[in-house]
Amino acid sequence: MTRPASDTPFAPGPLVLTAMILLAAFSRLLPLPPNFAPIEAIALFGGAYFASRGLAFLVPVMAMLVADLALGMLRGDTYLAYFTTSGYLPSLLANYLTIAATVALAFGLRGRVNGARVLGYSLAGSVLFFLVSNFAVWLTAFMVPGYPACSTGLLPCYVAALPFFKTTLLSTLAYSALLFGGFALLRGRLPALRAQTV
Repeated sequence: MTRPASDTPFAPGPLVLTAMILLAAFSRLLPLPPNFAPIEAIALFGGAYFASRGLAFLVPVMAMLVADLALGMLRGDTYLAYFTTSGYLPSLLANYLTIAATVALAFGLRGRVNGARVLGYSLAGSVLFFLVSNFAVWLTAFMVPGYPACSTGLLPCYVAALPFFKTTLLSTLAYSALLFGGFALLRGRLPALRAQTV
């Protein structure tokens, strides 16, 4: 039995999805507002459209890892500290686990993508990221510069992070609109992308 073309990573569908996710991930190298990132959007997009569940998990996680490493090399400072300071490790791991969890969440979008669902899943993914990432900061009692509330309790940690949640939600909505909307336009022009998952 031969596998469908979309099951191979070098078929047009997986290549287009991977390219779009990489472009979104590397947009973090642009001068964007703090915490304005495609993290949840690329996880939702990959989970919704990759036919291969393995690629759905692998591509968004690896794209973010490569972008994080590039940020660390180009900007140093805090970005580099994420990979060189043991205190940041639990938060870093929590972020990557949240990407994987969001991919799994997005399997519910497969074959059912529309504007309202993408909006709802974007909200759910942003809330998930907010809860998990700030729980990891609190759990490790790691002092976030300028945010001492995280060492005093879980609720103060969440309250101190609320301004970041707004940016996370806005960026997830913006990147989701670009990814899902852009892919919808491509699907209308390229027959190889018209399957529910590619």
